[in-house]
Amino acid sequence: MSVTREVGRAIRSTLVLWVVTALLYPFAMIAIGQVAFPFQADGSLLKNAQEQIVGSALIGQPFTSDRYFNSRPSTTNYSTADPNKDDAGVLKTGISGASNLAPSNPDLRDRIKAEIPRLEKAGVKPTADLVYTSGSSLDPHITPEAARAQLDRVAKARGLQPNQLEALIRQNTDGRFLGIFGEPGVNVLKLNLALDTLSSVRS
Repeated sequence: MSVTREVGRAIRSTLVLWVVTALLYPFAMIAIGQVAFPFQADGSLLKNAQEQIVGSALIGQPFTSDRYFNSRPSTTNYSTADPNKDDAGVLKTGISGASNLAPSNPDLRDRIKAEIPRLEKAGVKPTADLVYTSGSSLDPHITPEAARAQLDRVAKARGLQPNQLEALIRQNTDGRFLGIFGEPGVNVLKLNLALDTLSSVRS
């Protein structure tokens, strides 16, 4: 068998594989995603009552007002800091990621010592996810316990009944994956959007 024939076969195989793997397969996956899972394929984007995109259900946001359920702490401030004015150094670990501080690290201890009294002063019982950051620092969820710990504070700030907020927490709690994997979590952005909708309907 000639070298020329072998080279030609190799080139044809490469072209066929390139068309299949670099063109047909990716575009087929895009089409299937847009048809079967359009919300997820487009980034799980959430809109407010004015139909404005306010974020993704997959990426956490900082909420610190008493009128909203607060997110868990983030070492990167959920990547909202300005890289050119990062005086607090929130982006020094990158766009996402944990601080990698050991439990014995004085910086971590000082932050926790400041965070727990702040929560208690606001009338919020500290839970682990309201004190410690997640591995990515972009976690959009808190535990149902952390949401309920903030219930009285938010209800007072909004002039709502606690049982109204309890219902919102249940409605925005994601269960275990396939019913067995992971733990239930409350999507903070979804919860706060529902909270705004409830408040606007009430007023």
